[in-house]
Amino acid sequence: MRLVIAALALCLAALPARAADLVETPSPHSVAETVAKLTAAVEKAGAKVFATIDHAAGARSIDASLPDTVLVIFGNPRIGTPIIAASPSAGLDLPLRVLVRDDNGQTRLIYETPASMAARHEVVGADESLAKMQGALTNLVAAAASE
Repeated sequence: MRLVIAALALCLAALPARAADLVETPSPHSVAETVAKLTAAVEKAGAKVFATIDHAAGARSIDASLPDTVLVIFGNPRIGTPIIAASPSAGLDLPLRVLVRDDNGQTRLIYETPASMAARHEVVGADESLAKMQGALTNLVAAAASE
């Protein structure tokens, strides 16, 4: 029995890390309109848009192509700071990021759940901030995808 348990433990240890938990939401708008709605919602909520990165433009700069794909980076230090204080490596994944992309004519917003990020960085003691972060992401993405 010990041999079976040891073999099972070895097998589990050899498995690749679980992929991040991603939330994907369709938008009835173009990528540009969805990005505009998302950034407006972020600013209205009192957070700050730090950057937008146009991956398709980057591809064009090397004579390659991608569908419209824009990364929006934003945050609120009141929410993110306690998480980084609890686990400094979480700063690798904060501020928040939402990818807005064209998927064969359907615009999609994609983000990683705060719980997934927290698990990866072993965040302990920032549950209130993580819950606020999830609520903010849910509301902001819904605003960007609304009619």
